[in-house]
Amino acid sequence: MTENTPERASQTTSGKPPAPRSPEPSGVDLARVALRAAKEAARARGDAAQQKKQARRGGLRSGARADGRDPMALGSAINRLITERGWEAPAAVGGVMGRWPQIVGEDVAKHCVPEKYDEDERVLSVRCDSTAWATNLRLLAPTLVARLNEDLGHGTVKQIKVQGPGAPTRRYGPLRAPGSTGPGDTYG
Repeated sequence: MTENTPERASQTTSGKPPAPRSPEPSGVDLARVALRAAKEAARARGDAAQQKKQARRGGLRSGARADGRDPMALGSAINRLITERGWEAPAAVGGVMGRWPQIVGEDVAKHCVPEKYDEDERVLSVRCDSTAWATNLRLLAPTLVARLNEDLGHGTVKQIKVQGPGAPTRRYGPLRAPGSTGPGDTYG
């Protein structure tokens, strides 16, 4: 049979003595807590009084410190707008259209021009001035997609849609009927 001594009763089930209790706050500590609470209350009252005073003078005014009402640089304002609206990918692709000659090279850029970017399908449409350049760009498309994604971020461009030169419109001539859309509307 084991004896229940005071030593054994104070130990926990793990065999270790319990952690010592923290002492009750003394008079000095209580005074510090009361002083801190009084300072915070005075600061809150002072802020409220200052706001009332500013409202009487005609609203808030800009002071020596920067706040949200101060003017900001144009670049910062545009970056903030792009971020808030979620336009990062379209803006990056727009930058690619501006830097097209550096990305694909001067020779290709003379003959192939990016036209539009479909954000939903992540397809970049490029128009070439001849069928030969369109074929060449179709062969370079996988390399170009990899280069664009390296520059813009992975998955921004999934495919490049290459289009050849557009056919000329047939609007003029001696046998053109007014209001017709060309040779396709003869039997329609």
